[in-house]
Amino acid sequence: MYIEPRPVVKVSKSSKIIIIGQAPGTKVHASGIPWDDASGKQLRKWLSVTDQQFYNTNLFGIIPMGFCYPGKGKSGDLSPRKECAEKWHEPLFEKLNNVDLVLLIGQYAQKYYLKEKVKSTLTETVNHYKEYLPRYFVMPHPSPRNRFWLKKNPWFEEHVIPDLQKRIHKIIG
Repeated sequence: MYIEPRPVVKVSKSSKIIIIGQAPGTKVHASGIPWDDASGKQLRKWLSVTDQQFYNTNLFGIIPMGFCYPGKGKSGDLSPRKECAEKWHEPLFEKLNNVDLVLLIGQYAQKYYLKEKVKSTLTETVNHYKEYLPRYFVMPHPSPRNRFWLKKNPWFEEHVIPDLQKRIHKIIG
């Protein structure tokens, strides 16, 4: 089944925090609103921000690794299409004047931006999040599918999330 491309990107020159996730899922593809799903609800909870703050492009810019829904695979959505990040990320970042922090959500964003500095597993990368500061803040994807990862790694919500929230609120005021 062919799905018409529908890029989902939301950013302005004045965005202070850039969120780089994977690619839109079916619900986001249908609505055209980034993070308009259960993952987005969890992400806003982790960031401790309102919907109004989250969708204010003066505060947050949203640039996924793949701009369009990549299609369905055997165990979930397919990987983000590589050509989006390769073609559009650098030109977009060249236009951004105000970025204080880039959130790298999930392994695709982390591998792309951290390159050889990424650890061998997502858990190890997230556990060493302070190594990537002050530019990048690494985190797992907030998908409900990751509930087992969260249960297995309680340190993330106990220690990493409070640090993330403190940094977010310092930046957005």
